Amino acid sequence: MSQSFRQPEILEIARRDGKVTVESLAAHFGVTLQTIRRDLTELAEAGRLERVHGGAILPSGVSNIGYEERRALNKDAKTAIARACAAEVPENISLFLNIGTSTEAVARELLGHRNMLVVTNNMNVANILAANPDCEVIVTGGNLRRSDGGLVGTLAAETIRQFKFDLAVIGCSALDRDGDLLDFDIQEVGVSQTILRQSRRTFLAVDHSKLKRSAPARIASLAELDCVFTDRPLPPDLMRLCQGWDTRVVTAQP
Repeated sequence: MSQSFRQPEILEIARRDGKVTVESLAAHFGVTLQTIRRDLTELAEAGRLERVHGGAILPSGVSNIGYEERRALNKDAKTAIARACAAEVPENISLFLNIGTSTEAVARELLGHRNMLVVTNNMNVANILAANPDCEVIVTGGNLRRSDGGLVGTLAAETIRQFKFDLAVIGCSALDRDGDLLDFDIQEVGVSQTILRQSRRTFLAVDHSKLKRSAPARIASLAELDCVFTDRPLPPDLMRLCQGWDTRVVTAQP
């Protein structure tokens, strides 16, 4: 079977299932793994799919992607970002960590920090930091988003309003060229905005793929943040905006 016949069907499977794997496609079409990898690479280069470990997913600008796919996407970059971010998180503070695979990576890098109060609306972050006996963990409550363990809604926001955090580390679904943080879930946006209002300082952990994505709901501007931790230099125009806003940018190489 030629690629011209395989690739449209690969796209149909990706739309139906949300992702495709090299092994399942090779079995489906009766071809080698290398043949499928070439197909996926060509589809990725054409902007039709995004490559992840073991397969591919629909382009992330189309819609939000599943938790497992997000966790696998740019994993080394997220680890480098998390390490650089955690290095600037002091001990003996109150800290908020919100929903996202990047903030979960930061939580893993905080397992050696001492005397911290961490509040989170991310069940995964709470489970990670449960392994740190020197860290008190408070979970906000709220409506459970089963897809990623996030807690959103009015109860989550009301809990956050009871605190004034020394620092918040947040993530977002997309970052546009104007410096706006974007998300897909309007309930999560409301919670994120409450976090910003209740925090003395705010860090953003975001990998380069977020600049290729789009989402409909605006959280805030980078102008409102203290520092951005990312894995590649920001576009020159956005970097100039950050300089004008006094928003520091830290580039962590994977």
